[in-house]
Amino acid sequence: MKKGILYGLGAYALWGLFPIYWKFLHAVPALQIIGHRIGWSFIVLVAFILLTKQWRDFRAALRPKVIGVYALAGILLSINWLIYVWGVNADFIVETSLGYFINPLLSVLFGVIFLRERLRFAQWIPVAVAALGVLYLTFVYGRLPWIALSLAFSFGLYGLVKKIAPLGSLYGLALETAAVFPVALIYLLYVEATGAGVFLHDRPIVDLLLAGAGVVTTIPLLMFASAARQIPLTMVGLLQYIAPTLQFLIGVFIYKEPFDRSHLIGFGIVWLALIIFWVENHLARRAVAEPIPELAD
Repeated sequence: MKKGILYGLGAYALWGLFPIYWKFLHAVPALQIIGHRIGWSFIVLVAFILLTKQWRDFRAALRPKVIGVYALAGILLSINWLIYVWGVNADFIVETSLGYFINPLLSVLFGVIFLRERLRFAQWIPVAVAALGVLYLTFVYGRLPWIALSLAFSFGLYGLVKKIAPLGSLYGLALETAAVFPVALIYLLYVEATGAGVFLHDRPIVDLLLAGAGVVTTIPLLMFASAARQIPLTMVGLLQYIAPTLQFLIGVFIYKEPFDRSHLIGFGIVWLALIIFWVENHLARRAVAEPIPELAD
């Protein structure tokens, strides 16, 4: 279990440090970054599957219905990646972190809407508190925090699709990237033909970082897959807040994005919602786990 916790910490820490990586590519258009991220991720994942001799099992899992589900997942994930990378390089790291703080609560709401799951009355409280926080931040920003909401909605819908998808994370991401790889490749060939392509036309470090996007996408995924098999889901739920917390701290303290008292109040309301959400879930799990005392004769 200790090894699983370390894998989980590593995965979420790497995801949390992503803003620094993408900032090194701030001069590259976000669409080109995502094109390379999709392309190189697909290559790395296929190479890993081949090297670990899993190709036959992977091929056996490819059925038309499965491919359709993962094509939708690939589109949603690509949208999420594009908004995130654009947001980071447009100096909205703090707002992108808000999206991933909101996401768990939005996923619960999607479960009610799409999967007809029932929430306990106390579970509605953090959802309502988070909505209040978003409304407050809308007033503070003078606009709807659309970057945060777009990230939360796209990743929430992606999680919903993955919930009904049959494959594990490795095969799933390989199929997702395969589904959008042709579009990414056509786009990259187009920008190259028009003279707007960056790859192999800039400094070697830029080329290395663009190609490395596949590796930095795949490594935390594999670490997370190992962690999820070895540690309880409740532990995974706690660890997931490491990534947006690191992103938030990076935005405020490294890149000096605006964050005054009014922003703190808005984020504080969302954080309060998450605390209520976690405490309620913890108490509910304990109540289920505790044995019922035997009645006296």
